[in-house]
Amino acid sequence: MSQKVAVLGTGKIGEALLSGMIRGGWTPADLLVTARRPERAEELRARHGVTPVTNTEAARSADTLILTVKPQDMGTLLDELAPHVPADRLVISGAAGIPTSFFEERLASGTPVVRVMTNTPALVDEAMSVISAGTHASAEHLAHAEEIFGAVGKTLRVPESQQDACTALSGSGPAYFFYLVEAMTDAGILLGLPRDKAHELIVQSAIGAAVMLRDSGEPPVKLRENVTSPAGTTINAIRELENHGVRAALIAALEAARDRSRELASGNN
Repeated sequence: MSQKVAVLGTGKIGEALLSGMIRGGWTPADLLVTARRPERAEELRARHGVTPVTNTEAARSADTLILTVKPQDMGTLLDELAPHVPADRLVISGAAGIPTSFFEERLASGTPVVRVMTNTPALVDEAMSVISAGTHASAEHLAHAEEIFGAVGKTLRVPESQQDACTALSGSGPAYFFYLVEAMTDAGILLGLPRDKAHELIVQSAIGAAVMLRDSGEPPVKLRENVTSPAGTTINAIRELENHGVRAALIAALEAARDRSRELASGNN
């Protein structure tokens, strides 16, 4: 890859993205990083061969800027970058809840902005990254964002109006699964299993179920029915889940996550 890409505010997700890009063919010399702590920047240089720079240097020299700082820090970062970002730079935001208009209002007129919501499975190259175009982003800009984030998993284009819903579903989604596995592990211990064996049973069941969902083409209700025999163990468990309102609780939880994403967009930190 001949273009220079800079990752600003390189935390765990930013580092996973860098690592995936290098495996995908980017030359480390073409990858720039910024970090709040100098020792973190040097750690990234030693581990990946990338070049640590200041935010200003990144803005001046990179063709693509990927902003991975926390939403509450984005305004301060843009104030620093704005005088140095030419209008032909592609700016990719990875901050939850912040619309592309927030960037377009603070950067040079016509700056292309792409909004991406990825998730922590980027650390194992199984991310789900949702991509939306700002006012000035072209199909070529979207394709470039897909090329970058495709290095750590799957990508999906959606209208920006759907980003808050995607944040609730996939951005926060891994945490819901970890929460359920935690609860099921505790249940396994209550039923008499050692923790390590309960964990192994649940994790492999989750992997197998996910692969079936991905590859079978069947809707989840059909796959569930295939496991649910009349008067069997599964239907008794499902009855208890329904009695305790688990389905309604999940819907309410995702609505709460969506609403929080909207609050972040409005500046309510």
